[in-house]
Amino acid sequence: MTQKGILAFSGGLDTSVVVKYLQEEHDMDVITVTVDVGQCDDTKKIAAKAKKLGVKKHYNIDARKEFVKDYIFPSIKANALYQKKYCLATALARPLIAEKVLEIAKKEKVTSLAHGCSGKGNDQVRFDITLRSGSDLPIIAPIRDKNLDRETELKFANKHGIEIDAVAKRFSIDQNLWGRAIEGGVLEDPYNEPPDDAFIWVKTKNLPDKPAYLEIKFEQGIPVAVDGKKLESQKLIEYINKKAGDAGVGIVDHIEDRVVGIKSREVYETPAATCLIEAHSDLEKMVHTKHENKFKSIIDDEWAYLVYSGLWQDPLRADLDGFIEQSQKPVSGTVKLKMFKGSLRVVGRKSNNSLYSHEIATYGTESTFDQRLAKGFVELWGMQSTEANKLQKKRSTKT
Repeated sequence: MTQKGILAFSGGLDTSVVVKYLQEEHDMDVITVTVDVGQCDDTKKIAAKAKKLGVKKHYNIDARKEFVKDYIFPSIKANALYQKKYCLATALARPLIAEKVLEIAKKEKVTSLAHGCSGKGNDQVRFDITLRSGSDLPIIAPIRDKNLDRETELKFANKHGIEIDAVAKRFSIDQNLWGRAIEGGVLEDPYNEPPDDAFIWVKTKNLPDKPAYLEIKFEQGIPVAVDGKKLESQKLIEYINKKAGDAGVGIVDHIEDRVVGIKSREVYETPAATCLIEAHSDLEKMVHTKHENKFKSIIDDEWAYLVYSGLWQDPLRADLDGFIEQSQKPVSGTVKLKMFKGSLRVVGRKSNNSLYSHEIATYGTESTFDQRLAKGFVELWGMQSTEANKLQKKRSTKT
């Protein structure tokens, strides 16, 4: 029986090298699957490259709508930022891609599953756990299994006539609708400022001298309109990506803790994610009680940690989704963002479910808040703290 392997294929350096390793070292027929999650790649070009590499069959799957509905929107509801910085763009896409690979694997009756992840990154965890959750087939990961470095891969690619674009030779890039991750090359020195040509979504030069504004409307935690226009979900994200990127908003540069224990320098372009999560979290502050906001921040952090760590399949993630979904019922309203030369801040918000009351909050004569009630409240609120301090002073004087 001919061995048959299936591979999530981007057409980049890693997955192109993996095709040849599977063919030469495992004597396998290779089936490739490209899953479109908004990476803006030329699918015809990728299919042609797969054919040139000698794969037996290539599939292209458009999963953009599913990616937005089942992965991006839940992440907005969870204000999902790993370590308060990273919007999880790559982390969210991996379980979806792996699920689509499994669907084709069953159809094609393959004997092995494969991916192009290294043993140093997080993607191996995300792919492996999703693949193992849906199949008992062996997983082959040549980059990890053979401990390959980037220079060895480039030499291997050159030897086999595998074409690699200029950007991929300088950086390792992963891109989808929700964000663009840039690694490697000069960025491996965390003191080096990223070169301007590393970015394609966010402008770093000749930024407008006037601020730009975004008005984002949410219904039960989901963005439904921007700048007064109702847009289909994918178009809405693309619109914000463009407008915020043109204002210089959306570059994230930070030191990140990977699942495998490595501290890495990560650079991301996430204009739409930055704006949408900032706006959504601000709206929540207006419509939730302080107790809801405090507790939900704990849930949000755990949700982001699970997704980053490749545990999309863990039952806890679905459990957290239940709480988050319930919390989104009042999260409807509009948030106004101001963007200027790379800066971003919320400058306005409104909601029919707002817990903000002008009559209570105002310092004007129309205030309905009786300040006299505060005296007793403050005394009771600070009672234990003041008594503890008095007792501590008594002890210190005795010694």
